[in-house]
Amino acid sequence: MPRATRVVTAAERKNAQGHAPVADTLILPHAQRQAQKGFLFGVKGTCVELDFAEPVRLRTDDALVLDDGGLIEVVAEPEPLVEVRAADLPSLARLAWHLGDRHVPVQVFERKLRLKRDPAIEAMLASLGAKATVLEAPFEPEGGAYEAAAGGHHHDDHGHDHHHDHSHGHDHGHVHTEACGHHDHHGHDDHGHDHDHHHGHSHDHKHG
Repeated sequence: MPRATRVVTAAERKNAQGHAPVADTLILPHAQRQAQKGFLFGVKGTCVELDFAEPVRLRTDDALVLDDGGLIEVVAEPEPLVEVRAADLPSLARLAWHLGDRHVPVQVFERKLRLKRDPAIEAMLASLGAKATVLEAPFEPEGGAYEAAAGGHHHDDHGHDHHHDHSHGHDHGHVHTEACGHHDHHGHDDHGHDHDHHHGHSHDHKHG
């Protein structure tokens, strides 16, 4: 089966001379874009073994480099989020400080913040005067000091919404801990449900 041992970031792909063929695409929520070992199934059914020396953090337009030279493209899947705004920038900075103090992953834009849904956190933000809007969108939070310590080298989209329009009549990429040969990806008969996915739903499936 194809094996991935390296990640090419979106910036590296953009600056590279020539482009290796893209064999498949993974559409993954934030939780599944942080991995080191395991197996991924792309939208075309390709099973890829992850075999990284250390945990990686994947973002939209990054690509897994296969041992045969091909690429598996990564796309962030939309998931339930809350978007927070404040009366002015100092107030927004105050909100960001409180979120950071609670170690809440946050995606930073020019005049707003995005984070995963959490009733307790949302109540805290409301008490601080924040204006919150519920939405579904790709979530790509700041890496933080832990990523720098681990050697992470990803770009951050400051102030830019970055969406990809992918047809959702197919299976999304799923993370599995067992070998590909032990799992019937296309049928999913052993789980008692099908995977006819549509826009705006989070599909965080983990097996094993």
